[in-house]
Amino acid sequence: MLRAGRRKVVERLQRSCDDPEGAQRVRLAALLGELTDTAFGREHGLSRVRTLDDLRAAVPIRTHGELLPWLDRVAAGEGRVLTRSPVRMLLETSGTTGVPKHLPVTDPWAATVADAQALWMLGMVREHEGATRGRALTMVSPAEHARSPGGLPIGSNTGRMLERQPWYVRLRYPVPGSVFELKPSDLKLYAALRFAIPAPVTTITTANPSTLLLMARRLLQWREPLSRDLADGTLRHGPAAGFDRGTRRRLELRLRRHRPPTGPWTPASLWPLQVVSCWTGGPAAYFAARLPDALGGPIPVHPVGVTASEGYFAVPLSGDWPGGVVHLDGHLLEFVDDAGLARGAHQLEQGERLRLVVTTEAGLVRYDLRDVVEVVGRCGRAPLIRFVGKAGRYLNAVGERVTEDQVSAAARDAAEHTGLFPVGLTAALRWADVPDYRLLVEGLAPEAAERFATAWDRALQAHNVEYEGKRGSDRLGPPVAEPLPAGAYLCYRQARVAAGAPDGQVKDPVVAVDDAELQRILDAATQAGAR
Repeated sequence: MLRAGRRKVVERLQRSCDDPEGAQRVRLAALLGELTDTAFGREHGLSRVRTLDDLRAAVPIRTHGELLPWLDRVAAGEGRVLTRSPVRMLLETSGTTGVPKHLPVTDPWAATVADAQALWMLGMVREHEGATRGRALTMVSPAEHARSPGGLPIGSNTGRMLERQPWYVRLRYPVPGSVFELKPSDLKLYAALRFAIPAPVTTITTANPSTLLLMARRLLQWREPLSRDLADGTLRHGPAAGFDRGTRRRLELRLRRHRPPTGPWTPASLWPLQVVSCWTGGPAAYFAARLPDALGGPIPVHPVGVTASEGYFAVPLSGDWPGGVVHLDGHLLEFVDDAGLARGAHQLEQGERLRLVVTTEAGLVRYDLRDVVEVVGRCGRAPLIRFVGKAGRYLNAVGERVTEDQVSAAARDAAEHTGLFPVGLTAALRWADVPDYRLLVEGLAPEAAERFATAWDRALQAHNVEYEGKRGSDRLGPPVAEPLPAGAYLCYRQARVAAGAPDGQVKDPVVAVDDAELQRILDAATQAGAR
């Protein structure tokens, strides 16, 4: 059904791989029809734009902060500020740091994202047909949790996508949508597991691999209370003990009694899992590499591609491919090199790392995502790209410029070499006459943390020749391991969610680029130690 219903989407993807430049010309023309007759379009003379070079001359590349004057008008309820189409809601996203951003959603934008998601689904189903024979456990954030000054709903992209699924697709989800509105996060996860455990779950999808690792730990921790709730047909134990009666009653009406599982409480043992889907690139790589042990078996991991609340930019058609195919039939994409030159997808070379700039149907024109991507291959003439990390998120004491991607890769190598697997880790600079790196790790005793830091140091030298040179010349000292108490990164995530970040988008920071970010982690560690 999916293949038949999306035949035209697949055909457009094939054409875009044959002619990347032509596909983007078509997208530019369609976007101009959506963007021209608006306050932003009139101010920038978009009615005179015909080519991508015209657009570059008319509109500078802008960050979210620089686009705020127009975004604030959208949030206030003003129409035709950025797009001709009405804004249906605002997506809240914050990434790793900063106050939440509110991004507009329009019907044309949602249709483009849905096309990319359909391609992703087709790629996954082609490789893992067994995933369609059971239920789908998808961890999302609420579709609405607030209203803007102009009355627009504010919520998460994952919740929005879940609500927009047809009824026959939603039947595959064992967890009611109302569960994802529960707070705090432990209660939400406990309730989701209570509904999911009896179901024949064949696929789990979430943005962060760290969410899957947390799920695996919580299954072991909550085995006794979950077993009691399963046997009783209730939702009353563990984190649900303090549940308000009204919400509990409504959810319990949908529960039945089940015999608790008697074997190992790992995802691979509890469910007939065929595949899990999550981020696998950039700083997520270390956590993704730990999934087989946490899941309890070699469950395939299908990447979700290069995607964000701003849109869907590259679709992985196979889990074995090194990256995703740039979605040239979707948004307008530009790639900015170190010299500041913006280029199209057809102009990219293998091995290049570039910053992604997008123009979308939601009114983000030449919007700087601050995402760095790497060209890792070709599908026809279209590049394959993978996410590397956020621009500017690197550590640099004496010219070594250590990136998030390198910190994560070194951690993965150190774990394989030592057999030590931290629950979470963060690298930060420690300034002195001879500076060095602080390596904060949760889940290791002091002696084990030191062994891990030594292995991490060697691995990082292999990944970054400048770091190797600075260490070899004693301009950088050896990293210093700092064990964190159990639950430190969980407290960090909870604090970020309490501050307004969607819990599905909070990433464990593998680098702390400034004192404020480092202090948030240390405050979370202090809170965890006091529990």
